[in-house]
Amino acid sequence: MSSHLSAWNSDYCSRGRLWAGRVHGLPDLPAPSAVLELGCGNGKTLGCMPAGWQVTALDMSLEALHLCRRSVPKAELILADARALPFQDESFDAVFAFHVTGHLPGPGRRALAREAARVLASGGRLFFREFGLEDMRAGQGEEVEPGTFRRGSGIITHYFAKAEVEELFLGMKPLFVGTQRWKLRIKGDDLVRCEVDAVFLKI
Repeated sequence: MSSHLSAWNSDYCSRGRLWAGRVHGLPDLPAPSAVLELGCGNGKTLGCMPAGWQVTALDMSLEALHLCRRSVPKAELILADARALPFQDESFDAVFAFHVTGHLPGPGRRALAREAARVLASGGRLFFREFGLEDMRAGQGEEVEPGTFRRGSGIITHYFAKAEVEELFLGMKPLFVGTQRWKLRIKGDDLVRCEVDAVFLKI
């Protein structure tokens, strides 16, 4: 496993649950939609998904999956690589890629996009969410690729432009690509958090 990916497992081992709170903006999918979550981490998004969905979730960190199992005991969890998914073509009605694509270098991001499209059924939707170029952390750390920075823990994060997201999923129809911004007050300063949200349709 690449060092920037193994860094996640080390982070979960040392710090435990990294993500908490509720996830906003989940779509209204009919039951029993077959749903795949890429990079489920400790289960923040998974725990907010409706019980009527048939959800499969994966992560490359075994420790993350152990933490996820404690909070979402009935989920189907798989230790797997989003760049080479262990599923047949057109297996899912929806794929969620929330804050996972940006933790891969360029070739990995493109592989994830191809695999996500492959396992989506015709008419299925991909839900994408990543940090944008205006985010307060963009530019922090060592730049290892254009727009991609490595933090002290070894984890890399890529910060996206809207046009870049559309290009990444070029084989699918964009239904929505937008930028969300909000302020976060830290030590008396208002800092900007920024995400690019997108929904793509497989035709």
